[in-house]
Amino acid sequence: MITMPVVEQSVVIARPASEVWSFVTVAENWPSWEASTVECEQLTDGELGVGTRWRGVTRILGRRLDWVTEFVEYEPLKVAASRSVESKIAFTATTRLEEVDGGTLFTYRTDSESGLGGIFGKLADPIVAKAYSRTVRASLDNLADLLTIDS
Repeated sequence: MITMPVVEQSVVIARPASEVWSFVTVAENWPSWEASTVECEQLTDGELGVGTRWRGVTRILGRRLDWVTEFVEYEPLKVAASRSVESKIAFTATTRLEEVDGGTLFTYRTDSESGLGGIFGKLADPIVAKAYSRTVRASLDNLADLLTIDS
């Protein structure tokens, strides 16, 4: 049985879900808080929704990964999921928001084919997933700080 590496982290952001959603659903905002995202832009015209495509560049352990994703799930203020359509590895990235005491619980999850190590080699999957998980944790803390700096 092949297991798919999963990285999932959450953070409570002291802002309403509408403000968090408005920020994280703009492709160009991702490099400002997500540490591994070097570039990100929306390719398709119009508002974000199922079928919208984003292009980006991610750096994982110094390796460049160019990608294009297409949104396969989109429920405003709740969930957005995109799946890679052009990339060296197949992955799905999902963001979820939930109103909680103190603000919004923001969860970011990446499911990748075996795997993240695809750009390093299959045996590197556990090491790459652990390093990427630390990067995501720091990125979410960064997002929370960025969105609450003036509150």
